[in-house]
Amino acid sequence: MKLSIIQNRKYFYIFSGALLLISVLSLIAWGLNPGIDFTGGSLLEVKFNVDRPDIIEAKESLAQLDLGDIKIQPAGDTNMILRFRDVDEYTHQQILTTLKDAFRQESDVNVTTTGDDEVLAVIVADPLIEERFESIGPIIGEELKHKAWIAILMAVMMIIAYIAYAFRKVSKPVASWKFGVAAILALVHDIVIVTGLFSILGHFLGVEVDSLFITALLTILGFSVHDTIVVFDRTRENLAKHYSGDFEQVVNDSVNQTISRSINTSFTTLLVLLTLYFFGGATISNFVLALIAGVVIGTYSSIFVASPVIVSWNSLTRKLKSR
Repeated sequence: MKLSIIQNRKYFYIFSGALLLISVLSLIAWGLNPGIDFTGGSLLEVKFNVDRPDIIEAKESLAQLDLGDIKIQPAGDTNMILRFRDVDEYTHQQILTTLKDAFRQESDVNVTTTGDDEVLAVIVADPLIEERFESIGPIIGEELKHKAWIAILMAVMMIIAYIAYAFRKVSKPVASWKFGVAAILALVHDIVIVTGLFSILGHFLGVEVDSLFITALLTILGFSVHDTIVVFDRTRENLAKHYSGDFEQVVNDSVNQTISRSINTSFTTLLVLLTLYFFGGATISNFVLALIAGVVIGTYSSIFVASPVIVSWNSLTRKLKSR
């Protein structure tokens, strides 16, 4: 059974438009919550061998060290992530010592008796261990932000160049460069929605974006355009084989012929990403979350946005020429 995807494209336009509007409004109102990769600062993750203290208790224990605005969040069942100003190694060790002294507990007491004397042997537990420590100066953070934008721009330009070359022999009824523009519009659609999602998460849950988030965006660009090109390539083949003048029907047939492949590929990718999200740890959780959102929205746009845009563009061009 063939789905009338292209014929019902207005509903997908409305859905995508709503997602884009929410994303853009979120970015305007709240922006993104940049991590230390872009702002500079230090990140310390510790694992507590004793009961994890409250955030307020942890902040109060470090108050005398002049660390600036300390942001603390729990991670998992036993870990805690602390963010503060850029510090040197001496201050780093001071922080660890202060935390250990503040939350040290007596874990075991052994009593041995020799004659009439009792000897108490007290073993004091190490209350926490350091999992990771990162420190980035503000100059380096600004440089990373600049290079991140350059990386995204270069990726988009190379994608445009590739699509223009791959579809150079397509001329009827749509020029080859229009396929490239439609693919880029789908990519912009994906990136804006994923970025908007992280803007919302950053505002309500304090989720930060860092260099791994940029890596995720670049990965999403590659994944999404790959899926889009598969659909476009089938459209190109069908146009060469049996173009009858009904461009809308040819595109709809092409989408139906590739939809199962697109969904199956994305589903198997999501299985791996979901496993990484739940079992990969706090370090990569936001990176994997961005990939999950990107795979879902990228698969959707390849089927329900990119190809319908080509058809709508062709219909609009024909209407303008007929006037």
